[in-house]
Amino acid sequence: MHEVTSATRASRWLAALGAGLCLATPALARSPQTGDVLWIQAEKVVVRPGEELADAAVLVEDGRIVAVGPDVQAPEGARQLTGKVVCAGFIDPWTGFGLDARSLRDERTSAASRSVDALDPYVDPRLVEDMLRGGVTALRVQAGATAKVGGLGALVRCLPDADDLVVSEEACMAMSVGLDRNDRMLDVFDRVAEVDAVAAALGSGKSYREDQLEYRDELAEWQKAIAEKEEELEDDFKKAKKDREKEIEKAEEKGKEHKEKRYKEDKKPSAPKFDADKEALARVANGELPLIVEVHRANEIRELLASLEEYTRVRLILAGATEALPFAEELAERDVPVIVWPAPRGKARPDAYEQADPALAGKLHAAGVEVLLGSGGQAGIASRDLSLLAALAVGHGLEAEAAFEALTVGAARALDVSDRLGTVERGKSADLLVLDGDPLTLDGRVRHAVCGGEVVYTAEGN
Repeated sequence: MHEVTSATRASRWLAALGAGLCLATPALARSPQTGDVLWIQAEKVVVRPGEELADAAVLVEDGRIVAVGPDVQAPEGARQLTGKVVCAGFIDPWTGFGLDARSLRDERTSAASRSVDALDPYVDPRLVEDMLRGGVTALRVQAGATAKVGGLGALVRCLPDADDLVVSEEACMAMSVGLDRNDRMLDVFDRVAEVDAVAAALGSGKSYREDQLEYRDELAEWQKAIAEKEEELEDDFKKAKKDREKEIEKAEEKGKEHKEKRYKEDKKPSAPKFDADKEALARVANGELPLIVEVHRANEIRELLASLEEYTRVRLILAGATEALPFAEELAERDVPVIVWPAPRGKARPDAYEQADPALAGKLHAAGVEVLLGSGGQAGIASRDLSLLAALAVGHGLEAEAAFEALTVGAARALDVSDRLGTVERGKSADLLVLDGDPLTLDGRVRHAVCGGEVVYTAEGN
């Protein structure tokens, strides 16, 4: 991983994109100034899956939605956009876009590695335009995508202002189990050992947090004891002063030196030694961050579910999960979402298990499992096809509304940003799509894409 701050990466990325925009992509049009007021009117506003408003408008100020409804009027001077449908922008929760290639495939990452520090400042803006044309406005980027421990994934927008580039610097922890790495085929013992390593890592994080809590309690007790002793000494100060004066007189009479009595306080507890990796793992073990594990084979899925059963606070999310169907009932009961990559046959990632079933998403959803949809963690521009992959899943049995939820509020909820993204509601960030038809249909062409309140894509002819 490169030693560079997220702010530096973000600013370089934006600067490179901005330079490219001026030279290469007239269709990729940004609002002329930050804080523009947008009034977006449509025949239908999809507030959230299953909730729609007819002939309504969305008002955006300072990057946020301030009003939604049929009676929302356009303020004087507002930029006006129109379309058939307005909905939340799509989120790809499993992509390799936007990272430098070395960091994406780095297998030396650890639990504390931050993907936000590996953002590639030289992304071709035409590729970003392809992404926005496909409706993707936010991405979960992950360094160390095939590492046993990939570290902290980040959620970023496709083309916002520098201040709004990163939605969440620490959206999740990523790990993988059973992947063939560096052309090395793992045998069954190696794969089981990797499952054990996941549990051991979480165990170390849990123990680290327990040590921290124990130190906190011991420190509180020590501070309380000191306070009580100080109060006791203060109450006895006058008496102690007189006793001391008498002792000094006696010592002088006897020609001896008076030795002061020293107060010996209890030893202050020692804080546990800070460990960045264990600190990150402690947050996962305590349920503060979701844990996304790429795993494919039935044996590893079974072992993973069994080994993490004792970690009741861990918010597990499976990625890939090619052979997860036999465990659908357990996944549903334990509220474990699955990020499915509905890859066409023959298109599986080289290091992934190549038995993908495009009907998996529909089968899991029918069994009660929460399904998310991603582009497979690939490098390049796979995210631009996310809506097509979703349509493929729908064509193989996934309900259309479930697919739409997976790309919007479902992904936002899984990555702890549903208070900001995923629905068209007052107070949310204005990450929106203006479409020519219903989302995930042939008529649902993206007319405008809005990120953080900025119009970052407009289709030619609009």
